[in-house]
Amino acid sequence: MSARQFDVVVLGSGPGGEGASMKAVKSGRRVCSVEQSPLVGGACTHTATIPSKALRHAIQRLMDVQRDHPELRSELARHTPLADMMRAASSVVSKQVQLRSTFYERNRVELVVGRARFRDAHTVEVSEPRGSVELLSAKAFVVATGSRPYHPGGVDFRHPRIFDSDTILRLREAPLSMIIYGAGVIGCEYASMFRMLGTKVDLVNTRDRLLSFLDDEISDALSYHLREQGVLIRHQEEMTQVEAHDDGVVLHLKSGKRLKADVFLWANGRSGNSSDLGLEALGITVDSRGCIQVNDAYQTAVPHIYAVGDVVGAPSLASASYDQGRFAATHIVEGRLEHKLVKDIPTGIYTSPEISSLGRTERELTQAGVPYEVGHAFFKSLARAQITGRTVGMLKLLFQRETREILGIHCFGDNASEIIHIGQAIMAQEGAGNSINYFINTTFNYPTMAEAYRVAALNGLNRLF
Repeated sequence: MSARQFDVVVLGSGPGGEGASMKAVKSGRRVCSVEQSPLVGGACTHTATIPSKALRHAIQRLMDVQRDHPELRSELARHTPLADMMRAASSVVSKQVQLRSTFYERNRVELVVGRARFRDAHTVEVSEPRGSVELLSAKAFVVATGSRPYHPGGVDFRHPRIFDSDTILRLREAPLSMIIYGAGVIGCEYASMFRMLGTKVDLVNTRDRLLSFLDDEISDALSYHLREQGVLIRHQEEMTQVEAHDDGVVLHLKSGKRLKADVFLWANGRSGNSSDLGLEALGITVDSRGCIQVNDAYQTAVPHIYAVGDVVGAPSLASASYDQGRFAATHIVEGRLEHKLVKDIPTGIYTSPEISSLGRTERELTQAGVPYEVGHAFFKSLARAQITGRTVGMLKLLFQRETREILGIHCFGDNASEIIHIGQAIMAQEGAGNSINYFINTTFNYPTMAEAYRVAALNGLNRLF
C-alpha cells in the first residue's frame, strides 16, 4: 500500500491541531489533519470548554431572570429543565463546528477521519470508520490529540449515577444531590453551576485550599462565595471507595466519613490521549498520565515529531494550546522559537462569579523578596456594577513599589475573563511601558467595569510613601 505524501500531518483538530494546521498551510506547506471524530473541534468544542461554558451561561441567564422576576421563580424552575439548557449549549457547539470546518475547507487542509498510529517515524496509518486503512507520510508531524478525564481503577464509570466531566453533559435533569470529587478548575466550575440549579453539592478537595495556584485572596473569595451559595466544601479528604446503588452513590473517605448523593462526578485530573499511537516504538516518552515529553520548541525525542496542547500537560488551556500549535508549526517552517507565545497566559475560571489571573501572586512575590504594593477596586463601588446588579467581586493589581511595574493582575467577579485583558495589554509592554501609571493617566468610559483599573491603581498608589 502506497502512502500519500504531505509536508505536515497533524493528529487532532482541537485548538492545538487547528493552530498548527493553519500556520503550516498559510506558510505554503501541504497539510493533512487526522481527526478520529467526524466533526472537527476536538474535546474543546464537543465535550469540554465550549459546551460547559455555554451551559454555564444558560444557567446564569435563568438565575438572572429569577432574580429580577421573583414572582416567576417557581414557574421558570419547573419549565426550564436542564435538558433545555443543554440544547442551548449544543447549538453553540454546532455553530463552532460549522465555523471551524470552513477554516479547513477555505485553506485546503485535507481532513481524514479515523484513528492514527505511527507505523514508522515518517508514516502514520489511519484506521477509518468503515474499516479501511490509509497511509500518510510527511516530513513533520504534530501530535495534538488532547486529553480525556482520568479514570482511576475501582470506579465504575459505566454506572448511570457515576459521571466524569465529559459524560456529565449528558444529564437531562438536575439531580437533587451531587458529590464532586476533585476541587480543581473543573470541579469548582461544576459545583457552582449545579448549585445554581438548586442541587445540594458536596465538593471534596484533596488539598488544603481551593485552587492553590491562585492568589490567596482570590482563592479565599471563591471559597466564601461557594459556601455562601450552599456548596459544602470538604478539604484534605481522599477517596477509598465509591459504591454505586440503584438509589444513589456512597463515597467512602480515608478519614472515615461517608457521603451519599444521587450522582457522583469524578473531576480529579485528566489523561493525555497518547496511548496506542505507536510512540513508544519510536523512543518517545510518555508519563504516568499519558503526557508526552517535549522541549521548548514542542519537539519530542524524535525532532520532526512535535506535540502540543493538553497531550503535553500544563497549562492545559484551549488558548495556550492554539498558540502552542502555531509555535510548533513556526518551528517546522522557519526553524525558530517564539517563547513569547506562551508567556504570561491568563487563567480563566468560569465559576460564578468568574475568576481570571495573570502574573505572580502575593505569596510568590513575598517568597522572592520583591517589594510590591497592592491596589484594589471592589465592584460594589463601581457604578456599572451597581447598574447591572453584579456587585460581587474585585480587581487586584500587584506592582513594584519603585518602578511601578505591574507584576500581577487578579480579578474575581462578573466578566473577569474579559476584564483581565486590559491589564494584560499593559503588563506585556517592555520597560517603562509596563507601568501602573497608565491607568492613572488614561480616561476610561464611564460607567464601565474597565474603570476598575483606575480605581485600583489610585488605591495602590495611595499606599506608597
